[in-house]
Amino acid sequence: MEAAPLPLLPKDASSVSPEDFRRYGHRLIDWLADYQQGLAARPVMAKTKPGEVRAALRSAPPEEPEDFGAVVADLDRIVLPGLTLWQHPRFFGYFPANALPAGILADLVSTGLGVIGLSWQSSPAVTEVEEVVTDWLRQMLGLSSAWSGVIQDTASTSTLVALICARERATHYALARGGLQGEKRTPRVYVSAHAHSSVDKGALLAGFGRENLRLIPFDGEYAMRADALAETVAADVANGDKPCAIVATVGTTATTAVDPVAAIAEVAKRHGVWLHVDAAMAGSAMILPECRWMWAGVEGADSLVINAHKWLGAPFDCSLYYVRDPEHLMRVMSTNPSFLQSSVDGEVKNLRDWGIPLGRRFRALKLWFAIREQGVSGLQRRLRRDIANARHLAKLVAAAPGWRVVAPVNLQTVCVRHEPEGLSGEALDQHTTRWVEAVNRSGAAYLTPAVVDGLWLARVSIGALATEEEDIAAVWAAMREAAEAAKQT
Repeated sequence: MEAAPLPLLPKDASSVSPEDFRRYGHRLIDWLADYQQGLAARPVMAKTKPGEVRAALRSAPPEEPEDFGAVVADLDRIVLPGLTLWQHPRFFGYFPANALPAGILADLVSTGLGVIGLSWQSSPAVTEVEEVVTDWLRQMLGLSSAWSGVIQDTASTSTLVALICARERATHYALARGGLQGEKRTPRVYVSAHAHSSVDKGALLAGFGRENLRLIPFDGEYAMRADALAETVAADVANGDKPCAIVATVGTTATTAVDPVAAIAEVAKRHGVWLHVDAAMAGSAMILPECRWMWAGVEGADSLVINAHKWLGAPFDCSLYYVRDPEHLMRVMSTNPSFLQSSVDGEVKNLRDWGIPLGRRFRALKLWFAIREQGVSGLQRRLRRDIANARHLAKLVAAAPGWRVVAPVNLQTVCVRHEPEGLSGEALDQHTTRWVEAVNRSGAAYLTPAVVDGLWLARVSIGALATEEEDIAAVWAAMREAAEAAKQT
């Protein structure tokens, strides 16, 4: 990635010329293109020791401008070795966090434009492109026109907004009175034990309190039991409590389990409880008609979240929050200081009233760019490839002695465990974490472990842009080699 040195930035940053900016920009685009092209040759996981990156950086800021080439050189020398490479074709950890090249360029444009969407009038295109692109995705997902969408930063924020909206509907807008502490009935929130941690955090931040979070039992496929939910809600109602919200998950974090949305929606409707559907990662798969069985009944929900910055391919952060009652959302979230009011407010959307932040950057550009550059068919082909690769790996694992696929392979995640004869309990856990760490430390691939049914397993989350069948073969070989070596220690 070496290139000729670039000149110093002018001391007066305001006098950077378009030609200077063009040179710096070309240099960084070339650097990023080289990075993408060379990903497969790099180790997937950073081998950096704690504090190593910090020690390589200056302890005080430079008094004078530095040569821009030195800045780029430090990306190679300091930053890259300290990164775990989420875009690597053999990154199988956590979840896909794709960054389609078109989306990367859109983020550059968004930052370069430097506009902030405080209101429609502050930059009309920020609002109206977002209106259009969220509706495009609604259509791609097969959702009805009853849904209205807005882009938040992450699913954590989207879920928090949903829980606040649920709280206010259940309490008839207690925020305008004394808040939850003024309520006589105890508020309750219902989630599966396999729900994402952001649901717990959102419930706490929304003021419900940990004791009011009900963990509903799950079935043999790790999905929420609708019968257990119905019994718990009915018991709380009989006890004089106030059920406020149910969160159903389509594609749980550990195993991509699918909660029965239709049955859960029936319980929510019966008791007038807000139903939020967390489809943060798996929601992208709903652009495939053959996957929509996973959220059958979703039209009975009040809100849902899909992270386009995961499997769909938009660069982080781009979380789409959909609601069926936008008027309620705006009543809960609205703010209208005099300096933001304009003569057209009655004719337009002011997206500051659709979430927590006042300002917003032009996030819609990266989804707009990506959908236009890929087309729906291009996005669908890649997701189908990843699902096929996951099923292929699951077959390899299931056919190998001593190996087991622990959970149904609904999407692109395969949960596996190596179970040598004679190992169980803590000894099996130690074996699992040992061989997973060995794979990661080798740099050949990256996996994340998780605890399911009280035992550790390895999650192989497939979905990087460049991952093909040969990468599946490579990670499977690395897993077997590491497990065999761990068995001997």
